[in-house]
Amino acid sequence: MLDVLSGFLGELRAAGLPISLRESIDAAEATDAVGLADRDTLRSALAATVVKSPDHRAAFESTFEVYFSLRPRGDVRGELADADTEEAQSAENTSTTPGGESATGAEHSITPAELAELAIAALASGDMGHLSQVAKLAVALYGGVDPSRPVGVSYYLHRTLHGLAPEALLATLLDQVRNETREDLLATTANRLGRIGGDVARQAYTERVETLRRLIEAEIRRLLVAERGAAAVAKSLRRPLLDDVDFMHATKDELVAMRRTIYPLARILASRLARKRRRRRTGPLDFRATIRRSMSTGGVPLEPRFKSPHLTRPELFVLADVSGSVAAFARFTVHLVFAISTQFSKVRTVVFIDGVDEVTHLFTGATSLAEAIDSIAREADVVHSDGHSDYGAALGAFEARFGKDIGPRTNLLILGDARNNYHGARTDALARLAHRAHRVLWLNPEPRAYWGSGDSIMNEYEMYCDGVFECRNLRQLKAFVDELA
Repeated sequence: MLDVLSGFLGELRAAGLPISLRESIDAAEATDAVGLADRDTLRSALAATVVKSPDHRAAFESTFEVYFSLRPRGDVRGELADADTEEAQSAENTSTTPGGESATGAEHSITPAELAELAIAALASGDMGHLSQVAKLAVALYGGVDPSRPVGVSYYLHRTLHGLAPEALLATLLDQVRNETREDLLATTANRLGRIGGDVARQAYTERVETLRRLIEAEIRRLLVAERGAAAVAKSLRRPLLDDVDFMHATKDELVAMRRTIYPLARILASRLARKRRRRRTGPLDFRATIRRSMSTGGVPLEPRFKSPHLTRPELFVLADVSGSVAAFARFTVHLVFAISTQFSKVRTVVFIDGVDEVTHLFTGATSLAEAIDSIAREADVVHSDGHSDYGAALGAFEARFGKDIGPRTNLLILGDARNNYHGARTDALARLAHRAHRVLWLNPEPRAYWGSGDSIMNEYEMYCDGVFECRNLRQLKAFVDELA
């Protein structure tokens, strides 16, 4: 059991969860206290010891299902510990399937039409034992699980669901409900009640279809773990935590989750920026006050006096590459910058590809930040030549149009990968901007190892910046924001 728990915790660390030695000991003590009989209790106990953030929960759940879905007699690594599934397995050779035929040998002889009939009956009844049987039959018929192939759970799950067609099963069930409603309810009021009943049935059947999908996934996972081992299967299922997902390679669901993360993150960071600014209570040396104070110590300045700092909020100028290669990165960064804009006296945004255009007014007039960013994609005039990124041309045009607005309170934030398609760099323009500005900070979504390779001229621009940062994910973006304070 300790070997399984150690493998489980090691996989969580590999997925990015910060689990200390003390927490590993707590997990072992929690497992010993609650035992292995009840998986839900074990799941809750382990989650309480190692999950520190809602963002970690998905990785925990996925890993738990791999390491604790199986346990042989007396061990934690064999048959399914789920009570309903155990009941279905124990009845496999003695009970009947939802359609009334013996389950023995059905995995090998059942036809697609017969399986669809059994699935409809199981979904209509909602019986977990019958749904578990249908899941096993579906995997056997459609999954084609071959543990020797280097593919993961998702591949076999897609094959099984494609063959079983749960959407068609759901449609059949709902048609049955509608037919029964038409026969039984004819009056207007009754028809309205029938529609309500149909909505309830749709919700119930949709939940049962999702339960069947999870049971199918659990069956595939059980087969693969039994053959390959938990560590290999867990590695194939591993996804980085949301904070570590590259902006450029995020899935649709991950992009949605990132957008939800931006706003609470912005509130935390804005509060941190304000707190840092308030803590700057020491201004320059007050020479006269120090001399007056030294009169009481015989002219020795033992207690230097300082002027009170004049706390002013800085200005922020954002210059963002919105070409296709970095558009997703620019979108998230601009989201965050504008979410913390209350910490700056003025925020202006200029976007570019091979031409530049100010889009600050689009943020002012939009009802939401997402709407403003969509408007940029439609309305910004950023293509002046061939439509490929030209950082040299963009910096030259930016200096000509906005250089006079850059002053000693201005933070110039440049967003882009510095891949210049072999155009001229115009480092002279960046040097003059850096001389005028308080700071020039550059965020680059490419790994630092790629800077200066191919058509990247990041190394030429780096010497004129006060800070250059690799910024490929939310974790790196969070770390960067501290630099703005």
